Amino acid sequence: MTQALFESTINSLELLGRGKVRDIYAIDADKLLIVTSDRLSAFDVILPDPIPDKGKVLTQMANFWFNRLSHILPSQLTGIDPESVVRPDEREQVRGRGLVVKRLKPLPIEAVVRGYLIGSGWKDYQDTGAVCGITLPAGLKLAAKLPAPIFTPSSKAEQGDHDENISYAQAQADCSSALTNALYGTGKSGATLVAQAREAAIALYSAAADYATTRGIIIADTKFEFGIDACGTLHLIDEALTPDSSRFWPADSYREGSNPPSYDKQFVRDHLETLDWNKKAPGPALPAEVVARTRAKYVEAYEVLTGLKLVD
Repeated sequence: MTQALFESTINSLELLGRGKVRDIYAIDADKLLIVTSDRLSAFDVILPDPIPDKGKVLTQMANFWFNRLSHILPSQLTGIDPESVVRPDEREQVRGRGLVVKRLKPLPIEAVVRGYLIGSGWKDYQDTGAVCGITLPAGLKLAAKLPAPIFTPSSKAEQGDHDENISYAQAQADCSSALTNALYGTGKSGATLVAQAREAAIALYSAAADYATTRGIIIADTKFEFGIDACGTLHLIDEALTPDSSRFWPADSYREGSNPPSYDKQFVRDHLETLDWNKKAPGPALPAEVVARTRAKYVEAYEVLTGLKLVD
């Protein structure tokens, strides 16, 4: 286990921004450096205690999926070693957790795919018999496998706010509005992009879910982010199929009708729910045991899914 990285300081490149987990730097007009930190957010608040190696797990797992699923959709990857674009004294900060990626225009939506009835989808189904307006068979139980994966887009909220489920039509309208200039001259529209995103997201999820079953893991749901290049070609960006963006269940613990345990930050959520905290920043400090157990769960998810050992 290496020392945790709460925040990167790559002074040789221009810092463009920091998200909940990732720090983004400019390399040139065509490429960016993304450094995935060990920051952890819960209830949309960044907590003061990082989880050692979490950023390496997210980066290396996303790389695994980017490469495995490249036959379905091109990704943001350039293949350039991130250590080659920073100063020698900054290489440790990007080792195992940095990516050199293409500069792409992101779609203003989260592409959520659900294969099982859980979380907000379960609540929606109980109230309406549908999930995000998609009608499902009556009588389904909690955590039931859906007849087929469904695409349920959501908005992209600002940091500290919550993403909100939106209709397919609203996703088309949002993409048309946000990408008018980027799509000019490509012969494509926001509506066609969302149609492509839906098809790609379901194909990506289905291929990943089929593979994961061979490793004893169920992917209950996930979210993808997409971007376009100057020609309007869709790319898979950000991260893909990690414990931060997906719900992974051990197949041997799955029982329809109950909420299965998952490979994610549930230890942190469970701990925070015992505290007198208003779920606003600043977040509370985490006990060492919670940090250690959460790290172990992230590493386990990576090693079980990929069959690889985490690279320091």
